[in-house]
Amino acid sequence: MKHYKTISEFHKSSGFAQPENPLISLVKCGGSCSSGYQQFTTDFYMIGFKKLKSGTFGYGKTKYDHQNGSMSFTRPRQIIAFQDLVFEEDDFLIFFHEDFLLAHALYQDIKKYSFFDYEVNEALHLSPSEEKIIWELHDKIKSEYLNNQDEYSREIMIGHIVSILRYAQRYYKRQFINRKEASGKTLSRFNQILTTYVAGGEIRGLPSVTFIAQQLNTSPHYLSDLLKQETGKTALELIHIFLISEAKNLLKGSAQNISETAYMLGFENLSYFSRLFKSRQA
Repeated sequence: MKHYKTISEFHKSSGFAQPENPLISLVKCGGSCSSGYQQFTTDFYMIGFKKLKSGTFGYGKTKYDHQNGSMSFTRPRQIIAFQDLVFEEDDFLIFFHEDFLLAHALYQDIKKYSFFDYEVNEALHLSPSEEKIIWELHDKIKSEYLNNQDEYSREIMIGHIVSILRYAQRYYKRQFINRKEASGKTLSRFNQILTTYVAGGEIRGLPSVTFIAQQLNTSPHYLSDLLKQETGKTALELIHIFLISEAKNLLKGSAQNISETAYMLGFENLSYFSRLFKSRQA
């Protein structure tokens, strides 16, 4: 699998003009970009707004739907796949290398934007008004990028990137709210997986968020964010609530003691189970 260490290397391989800055670049295909099949990893972040005429865009384990105007966010060293992509007129890609963020707060803060780790069959779909705001920020970055860059340029461009990320975070929450029916089904399936896991009778340790996310064909980050928006609880918190509820039922309906009940539910650490149990009693 091809790995691109530099943006310049990626531009050359993709047939793009060489970037104005080796650590950040903007590409606007204008309907002219297309590709065969590519699978690769990089050392840089990518933010994209795309409308596809045809083709698929894969990130991680699944495919993104880009038939409507939508955004995607990819991080360094994640597997990306392009197959027979043909873009509409209005699209853009922003690439920025990890080193572009060195000594800036975003170098650490970018980790809090969990949508860089989403591996779901759904990108961020924008309303017309949201699309307008994102394009305005893109154009501000582009203006600075094409200007004679000086000691202020990096700070200004990063500032606009931060704004894009903050708006994206807001829009993802809006998208979760607008799709409550889907998230409600996710919660139902989440609880069903836990029920099946506990009823299996096999001691396999505690069910993890990663395990449940795999069953739902999503990423742990996306699953937790979706459930947090719907219930106010993270996926891990919901697992704990479910297990403690099961523990209470078992303790009431059988002669098992706390230690046996904890072991039956997959807790190997009794003190950990006791702390959780007491916290849910409050």
